[in-house]
Amino acid sequence: MSLVLRNLQRTAPLRRARFREKVQDLKAGKIPQPDFPDDYNLGDIFLGVEYIFQHCKENEDYYDILTVTATHGLRHLLGFTHSTEAEWQKRYQKEKQVLEELSRHKGTRFQPLSRGLF
Repeated sequence: MSLVLRNLQRTAPLRRARFREKVQDLKAGKIPQPDFPDDYNLGDIFLGVEYIFQHCKENEDYYDILTVTATHGLRHLLGFTHSTEAEWQKRYQKEKQVLEELSRHKGTRFQPLSRGLF
């Protein structure tokens, strides 16, 4: 997985190096090799950094929330949705598993965005 960060806004602070350091361990496991080079690109994830920055609570780390949001977006690119309770349950468990592993590597406690959706 490659990560390209482009910051097109100037309202909320975004130190790309700090964010990149948080998500560098967010890599796919063993997956089948794509047939074509273009198949390596799952899509784009757009983060509303201004919104996230404005709605971070005092006890929340802004870069942790960006990391959780990027993880949530990655799960969407991998085909996980949360339109129904059954889909949410499946997605929540997978997202929680990924965030627990990432937390172990980073020494923090990431929590899924969709906790309590249903």
